[in-house]
Amino acid sequence: MDHTLGIIKPNSVASGHTGKILSLLEESGFSLEAIRLVQLSRADAENFYAVHRERPFYQSLVNFMTSGSVVPMVLQGENAVQKFRQVIGDTDPNQAEEGTVRKLYGESKERNTIHGSDSDENARIEIEFFFPGFFGST
Repeated sequence: MDHTLGIIKPNSVASGHTGKILSLLEESGFSLEAIRLVQLSRADAENFYAVHRERPFYQSLVNFMTSGSVVPMVLQGENAVQKFRQVIGDTDPNQAEEGTVRKLYGESKERNTIHGSDSDENARIEIEFFFPGFFGST
């Protein structure tokens, strides 16, 4: 079984959608392996999204991700990264398929309600960022 990282973003936490999103993910066949509620510091958000540092949306993304609590989680399932990205839908909620997390709860491309790892390699890095030692010494 594979793992991926998801982060329920501040807008969905504040709107009370966390439980609905978790239910949808479990109904889609994922098992929840780790979860926590955190308030990202500016430094943590900048480090986590460093790959986007040169993009025009970087500062607004950091501001958004530090504007309230987030819920990072480790999910397990077959082809977890690919399947998770299908379940959450397109980055732009207006382009996302019906029934996906982002179509149901996303507000805009930036406030799209949930983050998902984009590759197995990044999933491992992102999981270790929020859950150090999750994979042990392997």
